[in-house]
Amino acid sequence: MFLVDFLIKEGYLSTASIIAAFRQIKRRDFILPEYYGREEENVPLPIGFGQTVSQPMTVAFMLEKLMPVAGDRILDVGSGSGWTSALLAELIGLSGRVFALESNPELLRFGRVNADKYNFVSRGRIKFFLGDGWEGLPAAAPYDKILVSAAAAVWPEKLLAQLAVGGRIVAPLGRAGDVQEIVVMEKLGDKHFSTEHFPGFVFVPLTKSKV
Repeated sequence: MFLVDFLIKEGYLSTASIIAAFRQIKRRDFILPEYYGREEENVPLPIGFGQTVSQPMTVAFMLEKLMPVAGDRILDVGSGSGWTSALLAELIGLSGRVFALESNPELLRFGRVNADKYNFVSRGRIKFFLGDGWEGLPAAAPYDKILVSAAAAVWPEKLLAQLAVGGRIVAPLGRAGDVQEIVVMEKLGDKHFSTEHFPGFVFVPLTKSKV
């Protein structure tokens, strides 16, 4: 795949398991038919309702920072097309679980159908939930990892509370229309975090639930 080879060459993909997941989970299965033929482009593609399937470079960067491993319980906030959820499900294996949270009911259905092209939903490796990304999914907490694919202007504190000690959250931070940053936080204690900042990204905003 040209796209995967490009991401490796540019240094965005380096972990063997993540590279394998990118090769296995085809981006074409998560885009609208009118964009078939563009799945190998390193650009975000619209999926409707003002949302996109993210730029592959950005997804690769975030997954490398998230460091998912077999057996992880992962909350995927803003699951959209289902691509990141499927990549995560491939990475966490049979013993892990992905909890995909989406605020738009139409996109939730779109993502669920896409992810189940790999039987991830029917086999229970991904569970989809309609809900507010700002609230997270406390019923299934704590999570080993949390991935957020839409930008919040301020940190969603409730997500930090749902992260297990020793866990890691990767999320974009910044106001809509501004250049944003990806923030990586590792939970070292109940209220103790280490933090890294990576500026220079643009995301759609983290929205409230439609329900």
